[in-house]
Amino acid sequence: MDPQEVITKPYKRLVSPHDPPLRVVIVGAGLGGCAAAIALHHHGHDVVAVLDKVRQFTRLGDSLGLGENAYKLLARWGCNIKEIQEIGNQAPTMKIRRWHDGKVLAEQPLMDMAGYIGHRGDYHDIFLKWVRERSIPILMNSDVVSYTDTSPTPSLTLSSGETLTADLIVACDGIKSLARHLVLGSRDDPVSSGYACFRAYFSPSPEMRADPSRNAFLNEDSVNFWIGPDTHVVQNTLRGGKEFNWILTHKDEGDIPESWFQPGDMDEVRRLAADIDPRIRHAIMSTEKCLDWKICYRKPLPTWVSPESHRIVLLGDSCHAHLPTSAQGASQATESAGVLAVCLSLVESDEVKVATRAYEKLRFPRVRVSQTHGEDLRDRWHNVLKNVEEDVDIDPEMVKIKASTYLHNRPLYAFDAEKDAIDKWEEVASRVRAELATGKVGPL
Repeated sequence: MDPQEVITKPYKRLVSPHDPPLRVVIVGAGLGGCAAAIALHHHGHDVVAVLDKVRQFTRLGDSLGLGENAYKLLARWGCNIKEIQEIGNQAPTMKIRRWHDGKVLAEQPLMDMAGYIGHRGDYHDIFLKWVRERSIPILMNSDVVSYTDTSPTPSLTLSSGETLTADLIVACDGIKSLARHLVLGSRDDPVSSGYACFRAYFSPSPEMRADPSRNAFLNEDSVNFWIGPDTHVVQNTLRGGKEFNWILTHKDEGDIPESWFQPGDMDEVRRLAADIDPRIRHAIMSTEKCLDWKICYRKPLPTWVSPESHRIVLLGDSCHAHLPTSAQGASQATESAGVLAVCLSLVESDEVKVATRAYEKLRFPRVRVSQTHGEDLRDRWHNVLKNVEEDVDIDPEMVKIKASTYLHNRPLYAFDAEKDAIDKWEEVASRVRAELATGKVGPL
């Protein structure tokens, strides 16, 4: 389905199949939590509140991509996706370059990578606006300290002492979500990926824009990648050069906190970038400060659903975090939101557990493909130029961005998560009901 066709159709919220509608509380008002609120609302469910522990939202993060697979769902749910398209990177293509001299090894349409690339904070503002337009309450300073996994009304308790109950609780509050412990029955510690990112996002100064040695990529929106042995740099220019972002991924086994706010060592950045293409080197070298993000991952979870009531579920980074090279974290969270909402609409009120268990079974294979795509791309970029002479041409297909089991990413983006859930529902729901009848739910 062409997303532009979706936009032109009059929006109509679906009527809940339940009387009364299922009551849902969402924990976490990030992109995944907002997408869940919008999707559940569209399908007629009653989103009681979206909770977030912060007192106010700030413009966090840097570049983020939102693919066709996500924005066509958002358009179906009544969101004006032109608002995202207009703030995203307007470059038609992205270039994958050789590390030391910037030779273009491959060029692809930007939509093959991550759809529309923009600042995470700007996208978040739009998602929050869409939630508020639906009169869904967003409750700030609401820190969840405990869950009670009881059926048919699980509950959560806030640091204020207030307790909230619902037919379903959806935890969208990231890889450190308290609900992960409940679902898994234990803590799961992060595992180092062996890589870290130095990241910087800033508005170039007039001096930088006027300096020929630093302004090669400031005249218009552009996306470039420099790849080399065990390292790569991503450059993203937004708003015609008014905002500039670079990310340097490198080998790292150090003990850096798993945090978005760890200050980076610019001396180390300059050492790592000393031999990169001069057109980007000088822009990196003159950057005043950056963040140091240790790329950690969790092993795939055996379940995303609480063991007793089956009515507390994980969504987004809480259960399927992605590497940056996947460029699909927000998009896959949006898909998961749609599938969860569809599954809840396909059961009676007393069969919520069938819906949640079907949701995890439908989503797990899909997100694993997306996650492994990011691993595959990183490994190809970091190894393709090893022991290769300069005069040897590299097959562009070796460095192009493509899903590991798909051709040029198109099936990844053309995928309709809601339609897939409906098409597979009878088989998956039958399997879930059989497992629940025996009391033995199979691991993912």
